[in-house]
Amino acid sequence: MGGAFLAAAVLARLGGRIGLPTIPLFILAGILLGPHTPGYTLLSNPHDLEMLSALGLVLLLFYLGLEFHLDDLKTGGRKMAIAGGTYLVLNVGAGLGFGFALGWGTSEALVLAGVLGISSSAIVTKILVDLKRIGNPETRPILGIIVVEDVFLALYLAALQPILSGADSLSAMLVDGGKAFGFLLLLALAARFGTKIIGKLMNTKDDELLVISFLGAAVFVAGVSEMFGVADAIGAFMVGLMLGSTASGERILKLVHPLRDAFGAIFFFAFGLSIDPGDLPSVFWPVVAAVVLTLAMNVAAGLAASRVYDFGTQATANIATTLVARGEFALILATMAAAAGLDKRLSPFIAGYVLLLAVLAPLAAGRSHWLVRILPGPRGGKDDSGDGSGGGGKDGDKDQQQVPVSV
Repeated sequence: MGGAFLAAAVLARLGGRIGLPTIPLFILAGILLGPHTPGYTLLSNPHDLEMLSALGLVLLLFYLGLEFHLDDLKTGGRKMAIAGGTYLVLNVGAGLGFGFALGWGTSEALVLAGVLGISSSAIVTKILVDLKRIGNPETRPILGIIVVEDVFLALYLAALQPILSGADSLSAMLVDGGKAFGFLLLLALAARFGTKIIGKLMNTKDDELLVISFLGAAVFVAGVSEMFGVADAIGAFMVGLMLGSTASGERILKLVHPLRDAFGAIFFFAFGLSIDPGDLPSVFWPVVAAVVLTLAMNVAAGLAASRVYDFGTQATANIATTLVARGEFALILATMAAAAGLDKRLSPFIAGYVLLLAVLAPLAAGRSHWLVRILPGPRGGKDDSGDGSGGGGKDGDKDQQQVPVSV
């Protein structure tokens, strides 16, 4: 375990010097030190890290729930819903069509719909901060699309879990689905109406007791969720949603951050351990086709969002390139697919797809002005952000005070 942490840290430090995000580097560390790669093998059995990897997944979604607020849905209003809905229709729809075109199976196609359809909120946020675009006008719709994706994520995983569980018949699948949605509804009602009671139960001035309390709640509800056919990650997300609205929400957010980073790194590292580089050539062309499709759909989604917000071509390019990254959610789906015994080509496909896009996304976002040259429409809009390299003058400074760093 110590070797896993150190290997991930060393590789991430090296990659950080050339501006690469940490997620693909953690995965790469696992691949290089795994049993399928020549040379030194740190762990011969990826299952040795199974519990720690599961904890990393739970903490990733718990943190996302803490940052997500139901009020965020009301802030953006109609424009955010249209932009986010359009993004999902284009990307999830293209992913589903791509999955069926591959011919790997219906369950596999449903998994690929989510893999190709959902952006990485972690990488998207990091790109916005690194490129100093938090104050840009187009950042608001980017974060709005992420919010809409988060809502879709919860519903999508809840619907997918009964399908992946392998129900024997349609009636069994409906029963499993009803049980899962019933439990999810119970969690949603608790998040909506039980915040005050939960806040009182969690309230303590002692950080040690608070950490033990929220970790216990997140992991326990994640485990119970699995018993009801809901993905453990979604159970953790709902607990984060509840606790984020309490008086202790800000303290919990700060206290869980280093835990999320540490065990999240183990989750990505453990995923890398399970990847056999020898399998990657067999999915090379599907990965390339999926990346090209994702790039095209993101440009289309960027054009649609810019039309809603009346942006110019530079803002359009910024939206399209920033949202390209795929990361933690795709890997969650890969883990679920492997546990369900789906097509073995899914894991290397998702690994190659995530690695390629996680590297391309920050590079493309930093060079979004290249895309401007081929985009249709006026070379400026009422809210265009100039060359895309920074904050956008006085208006940018004003927005920087209003737009949250992450969603």
